[in-house]
Amino acid sequence: MNDVIGAARQLFAGIHLWTLLLALWPLIALGTAGHALMTKRDARAAWGWIAVCWLFPFAGPALYYVFGINRLHTHAQRFAIDRSGRHIGSAHATDIRNRPPTSPAVPGWLDEVARTADVLTRRPLLGGNSVTPLHNGEQAYPRMLAAIAAAQDTVWLATYIFDNDEIGQQFVAALAAAQARGVQVKVLIDDTGERYSWPRIGRSLNAAGIAFARFNPLRLLPPALHLNLRNHRKLLLVDGCIGFTGGMNIGARHLAEDPQNRRPTIDLHFELQGVIVRQMADVFAEDWAFAAHEKIGVPEPRTIGGGTVICRAITDGPNEDFEQLNFVLHAAIAAARREILIMTPYFLPSAELIAALQGAALRGVRTVILLPRHNNLPYVGWAAQHSLAQLLERGVRVRFQPGAFCHSKLFVVDGMYALIGSANWDPRSLLLNFELNVEIYDAAVAQGLAAHFAASWQESDELLWRDAQHLPFWRRLRNALFWLFSPYL
Repeated sequence: MNDVIGAARQLFAGIHLWTLLLALWPLIALGTAGHALMTKRDARAAWGWIAVCWLFPFAGPALYYVFGINRLHTHAQRFAIDRSGRHIGSAHATDIRNRPPTSPAVPGWLDEVARTADVLTRRPLLGGNSVTPLHNGEQAYPRMLAAIAAAQDTVWLATYIFDNDEIGQQFVAALAAAQARGVQVKVLIDDTGERYSWPRIGRSLNAAGIAFARFNPLRLLPPALHLNLRNHRKLLLVDGCIGFTGGMNIGARHLAEDPQNRRPTIDLHFELQGVIVRQMADVFAEDWAFAAHEKIGVPEPRTIGGGTVICRAITDGPNEDFEQLNFVLHAAIAAARREILIMTPYFLPSAELIAALQGAALRGVRTVILLPRHNNLPYVGWAAQHSLAQLLERGVRVRFQPGAFCHSKLFVVDGMYALIGSANWDPRSLLLNFELNVEIYDAAVAQGLAAHFAASWQESDELLWRDAQHLPFWRRLRNALFWLFSPYL
C-alpha cells in the first residue's frame, strides 16, 4: 500500500512539474525571441532564432542562449584599445594625402572609396610601403620563418588554424629560438581553429614557454560555445617593420607542390613592409588585449622598409567594426568604371552585394567571379551555386577553377585598387568573424594581382546562364536547401 501511495505521489509531482514547465514555456520563448528581435542586426538571423525559440520547446531557447547571444561586443570594449579619439582619414598628420604631391595620391574616381574607409576605420592612408605576393606555402613559409629567425625585438603571430604537423612544428621551433635569444614572442590562435588538428599545437607552445593565448575559448561552464564568433585574421609581425597577412593558415595543407599532400590547398599570402605594419600591429595589440587581458605596446621599428604603395588596414567583426568591410566593398563596386575581379573560396554574398554586382555589370563594368570547382566545404559550394543564375542573367561572368582547392582571396578594381586579407564573400566573414584586410591604392600591385587572376581565369571553366538555369532538379533543390542556411554556413 505504501508503495502505491509513493508511486502516486511521484506521479502527481511529475504532473505538477510538467504543468509548471508548460506554464513557463511561453514566457521563456517570448523572452528569448524578443531578445533576438531587439539585438540581431540581420533580419534573416533574427527570423531564424525567433523560429528556433518558438518551434523547439526549451531546446530552442537553450540553443539561443549558448550560440545566439553576442557577448563579445561589451567584452571587447573592456579590453580593446579605445578608438574614439582617433582622427578621421586625412585629419591624421601621417596621411599620405597631406603631403604635397606631384600627382594626387588617390585618383579622383576612388575618392569616395577612400572617404568611406576614412570614416569607418579612423585610420590614415599610408604611403611608403611595399607589398610582395607569396604563392602557396612553398613561397610564404620560408619567408615567414626567415623573418622570425632574423627578429631582434618582437614576433607577434595570430592565425586561425595552426596545424600540429611538420610545418606547425617548424614554426614552434623558430618561435622558441627567437624567444631564447631575448625576442618578445606572442602567439594568438583562435580556439576553434586550433582544434583542426590533434593534439592541439598549444601543447607544444606551452612546453616551449611561449606566451600564448586562445581567442574566445569554448567552455561548457559557464556556457561559452561561440562557434560563429571566431578570429579569422592571419598576421605575422616582426620587429614592427615586416608584416605578413592574407588567406594562408599555418600547416602542411598549403604545400601545394608536395606530392605527399593528398588534398593541397592553393593560396596567396603577402609580405608587407613600411608604416602599414604599425596599423597591423595595432590590430594584433587589440586582439591580444581581448584574449590575454594584457595591454602591450606597439614596438617602434628600428628600420622602416621603403616603397611607394599606399595602404590602409581595414578590420571587420561583430564588435565595433561591424560591417566595415561590407561598406568598403559597396563603395569600391560603385566606383568601378572598367573591371571588377573577385576571387574567393566561399561566395555567399548578401542580396545587397548581389544587387551591387548586377548594377556594375549592367552599366558596362566587366564583372567576373572566380570560384573553386571543388570546395573543401561542399555544402558551401552548393549554396553558392543557388545565387549564380541571377548574377549571370545580368551580365556577371563566373568561372570555376579546376584542380586543387583554391583558398585565395582577391578583389581588384580597374587595375588600381585592391583588397587583400583574410575575409571571404560570405556571412561568416562579413558578419560573424573578426577579419583583417588591407586596401591598396597602387597600379603596379593591382595590375600584378589582375595578371595572376587572368592566368587563373584562362585555365578555368565558364558557367553559362543557360547551364545554370537547366541544372537537374535534384541539384537545384540541394543547392536551394543549403542556401537557406547560408547565414550559418
